[in-house]
Amino acid sequence: MAHDHTGTAMSIGHRDPELNERLSKGLDEVNFPATGTTAADQGALSVKVVDDAGELLGGLAAWTWGGLLGIEMLWIREESRGDGWGSKLLLAAEEEARRRGCDRACVSSFTFQAPAFYQRHGYVETGRTLGIPGGAEDVHMYKKLA
Repeated sequence: MAHDHTGTAMSIGHRDPELNERLSKGLDEVNFPATGTTAADQGALSVKVVDDAGELLGGLAAWTWGGLLGIEMLWIREESRGDGWGSKLLLAAEEEARRRGCDRACVSSFTFQAPAFYQRHGYVETGRTLGIPGGAEDVHMYKKLA
């Protein structure tokens, strides 16, 4: 049975925070029953390091959901790379995720970024998204948190 969509309108534009909120709510209505989770199983997580002057040295942004840590971004300013801060941020996020009851983690990293860094920390490749600008790929990785 087809529905009458007379009078509907479609618009295209830049990011719409109100639309994003409504889409997220709509997906939650499907995802929670399908996964046996609730809004209480979701959380945001960040780890930040600042220098003596209070300037950002680096940070990590992530989410937790139903026992899974999802790393969205990890960045260290250029002059501080190679000093071990990436590892410290990652290990701190994993520890906080464990504290929240997570037993696994996922991340993706472009081939020109840091897939080898995550692999050194026990992440294994699960797939790739092709077509990243510059001929790169997005490497998807997973790790069981012990």
